[in-house]
Amino acid sequence: MITKIVIIDDHQLFREGVKRILEFEKSFQVVAEGDDGTEALALVEEHRPDVVIMDINMPQMNGVEATRELIEKYPKTKVIILSIHDDENYVTHALQTGAMGYLLKEMDADALIEAVRVVADGGSYLHPKVTHNLVNEYRKLAAGVSRGGSYVPAADIRRPLHLLTRRECEVLQMLADGKSNRGIGEALYISEKTVKNHVSNILQKMNVNDRTQAVVSAIKNGWVEVR
Repeated sequence: MITKIVIIDDHQLFREGVKRILEFEKSFQVVAEGDDGTEALALVEEHRPDVVIMDINMPQMNGVEATRELIEKYPKTKVIILSIHDDENYVTHALQTGAMGYLLKEMDADALIEAVRVVADGGSYLHPKVTHNLVNEYRKLAAGVSRGGSYVPAADIRRPLHLLTRRECEVLQMLADGKSNRGIGEALYISEKTVKNHVSNILQKMNVNDRTQAVVSAIKNGWVEVR
């Protein structure tokens, strides 16, 4: 199946770079491009894409406002926000409007392709650095709750060896650390393809849809160290 994509970004050179990366994938088709949130609404009406890649900072109508309107009018359209901001407030705000993904513009080609695939399949995708920041924010909040809360100190970490292999536990910890597939592969001296296989197995065994849900669930269960 072909995934139809619309790219909205007011920087033409960056937009062209994103398009060039996506067009390497035979299952992706960039059907339209625009440079403003208002134009995004018209392009979605015309092309009915599966995924919209949306810059967060644009003139007239920014990406967050455009996403909110898009989701209201076309609830089946999935939006990935592009941003230079890794602050959790930006991320939370974007996700609250209905965006399914949040990528930093420092992303590499593999992260962009993976994000589109995951979101097109109904999952959510956050840039690894963003995931790490959200985990840190969770740690701060959790540290303030009473001892009866859900926070598990590092000393009480219990690896889920009843569910995952030792290697999968290592990969899960690195997901919580905010590492990308490439970073995990380099740290463990394995290929990115092998990392992707481990991540897929982890998601299946934990019964979650994406890596962000896996990290959040692992933190709540005390399966990873939040550091």
